[in-house]
Amino acid sequence: MKLAYLFLGAMALLLLCGCSSVLSTSSGDLRTFVGCAVREFTFLAKKPGCRGLRITTDACWGRCETWEKPILEPPYIEAHHRVCTYNVTKQVTVKLPNCTPGVDPFYTYPVAVRCDCGTCSTATTECETI
Repeated sequence: MKLAYLFLGAMALLLLCGCSSVLSTSSGDLRTFVGCAVREFTFLAKKPGCRGLRITTDACWGRCETWEKPILEPPYIEAHHRVCTYNVTKQVTVKLPNCTPGVDPFYTYPVAVRCDCGTCSTATTECETI
């Protein structure tokens, strides 16, 4: 009987340790994440005649389900390709530092409010294929 309690106690401890590792955020979780989410992103905003300004903002990030399967009729393939793309954005304007006279110092960029998996839209996303 005591052996059974010892076994159950050890199992509970293993379960608790396993749960804490699942709940922690690590780069391993990001590598296996499938879906689309808003995530912090830093870039250098610059334009001719002004110094650059490092900006931290929100952008869309993730991997979406995609697949292809052969079919017997043309075009001989059924494809389902979705990308992580902006669904709702807001525009933010900042003033770039040290602009030369006559150069507009304002820089406007989109901030992700909501992201979803969907078809690629060239209006909001770079739709590149290899």
